[in-house]
Amino acid sequence: MASVPSLASTVQQRLAEGLSAALPEAGSADPLLRRSDRADFQANGILALAKRLKGNPRELATKVVESIPANDVLQEIEVSGPGFLNITVSDAAIVETLAARAADARLGVPLNEAAGTTVIDYAQPNVAKEMHVGHLRSAVIGAAMVEILEFTGETVIRRHHIGDWGTQFGMLIQYLIEHPHELDHKAEGAEVSGEEAMSNLNRLYKASRALFDADEEFKTRARARVVDLQAGDEETLALWQRFVDESKIYFYSVFDKLDMDIRDPDVVGESGYNDMLLETCRILEESGVAVRSEGALCVFFDDVKGPDGNPVPLIVQKSDGGFGYAATDLSAIRDRVGSLKASTLLYVVDARQSLHFKMVFETARRAGWLNDEVKAVQLAFGTVLGKDGKPFKTREGETVRLVDLLDEAIDRASAVVREKARDLTEAEIAERGAQVGIGAVKYADLSTSAARDYKFDLDQMVSLNGDTSVYLQYAYARIKSIFGKAGDRTPLAHPELELAPSERALGLHLDQFGETVAEAAAEYAPHKLAAYLYQLASLYTTFYDQCPVIKPEPPKEIAENRLFLCDLTARTLHQGMALLGIRTPERL
Repeated sequence: MASVPSLASTVQQRLAEGLSAALPEAGSADPLLRRSDRADFQANGILALAKRLKGNPRELATKVVESIPANDVLQEIEVSGPGFLNITVSDAAIVETLAARAADARLGVPLNEAAGTTVIDYAQPNVAKEMHVGHLRSAVIGAAMVEILEFTGETVIRRHHIGDWGTQFGMLIQYLIEHPHELDHKAEGAEVSGEEAMSNLNRLYKASRALFDADEEFKTRARARVVDLQAGDEETLALWQRFVDESKIYFYSVFDKLDMDIRDPDVVGESGYNDMLLETCRILEESGVAVRSEGALCVFFDDVKGPDGNPVPLIVQKSDGGFGYAATDLSAIRDRVGSLKASTLLYVVDARQSLHFKMVFETARRAGWLNDEVKAVQLAFGTVLGKDGKPFKTREGETVRLVDLLDEAIDRASAVVREKARDLTEAEIAERGAQVGIGAVKYADLSTSAARDYKFDLDQMVSLNGDTSVYLQYAYARIKSIFGKAGDRTPLAHPELELAPSERALGLHLDQFGETVAEAAAEYAPHKLAAYLYQLASLYTTFYDQCPVIKPEPPKEIAENRLFLCDLTARTLHQGMALLGIRTPERL
């Protein structure tokens, strides 16, 4: 089905036609339409137009209004102030537009069939290391952007650039060779939990680190093992793979708790680009993009200088022949553009890495891997803070384990669900508690602009009041409960009815869903969708309070129209929350 034009786009078109008819000399002038608290919409483009045409803006505005023929969409156009147009649309136009949205499985969200291919790099934990609160935002924001981009028509390829290479593996592998049972599981052949896998890795990491720091001979053997790993020695690679596999058991258990779909083929870590590193360096050096400086292969930038005023280069290859992150990241760009045919590379990465990625992207542009047809964007995110506004730590000053955070959110949410639950079983309370708790964590992250830091406050997150996912989930469950009491009354649009103010406000907001999703996709801004959904739930609450749907029972046509508004609100909440990766239980 073709996308459903919003009321705003219809009004915009009628005004543009009026402008052209009244002022042909204006060309295709933009009416500059926006929502208004004085009417349904306000257009203020005539002010700039009057300045250009050296005319009186109020007179021009009046002329434009007089040239718009009577129609079934625009109920009233008032010239206000120095030449603003305050526009009220008809009740019938609102209901008819919503009926067209309701008839579309996509709720009128446009599908861009000419969209390109985006490779999105997100959820990047490190092998043999525990996931902490710092890993939360990349995973949550990235997963939401995958859903939003796919829904709007983009072909999305997921890439999880896990940290699975580097000098620390020499220490780990050497220790495992000398203590071969450290990664053994309690029961051979039994399914291993993420906690058991992480416990094994933690124990081995701490023991190997202690030995590395205390025993010079072990340190020498560990460093030699790094050379074996980089040279592709079979025994060393097999042991390295054991660390990767053990870590994946743990990673996937955490992502599963986050209700996130991470697929094995999408996990392409640093090691996945090893075979490309030398060629990447050769191309950069031969093309003159990178130069040798004190033995290292470097790329310099006019605008990147250190505190001493000297240029700070991007080091692609170290003077000892080793490779840094830049070589891997540049090789990944080559692969994603050349092999995956990406038109956009989207990196959901901590804002503190912004300078690194700015230099990497500029290097890739100079090399010709990025250009007018292929762009790279960092969706930079801020830090998760504690209630005190400082980086989130435990009382002992340790980094907070992500799994502990999620478990506490589920426990708190389960308590809220149990308090409200009337006829839910313990199994249902546990299921809803997980959906509400994880939804609360995700929404708190996604309702904040990614670039900003945000405070992690579980008390606020699981609150039924305010801008929380629990508030939205309860709004959805409340609507579903209405349909359980509706009897033989069914949702049906009645454009002939006059709408109450809260019905109009809800209807006009419902009509903005398609534009909001398109904007969130174009700007990589899931917080705009979250803000829209919160306002939708708020407007629905006002409508529910002011417009009886079931009791006291309104006349049949009014009841059907209000049930229609309820149904479209529920579908919009459900679809919008799904794009954010949040469940909407039908009963809470």
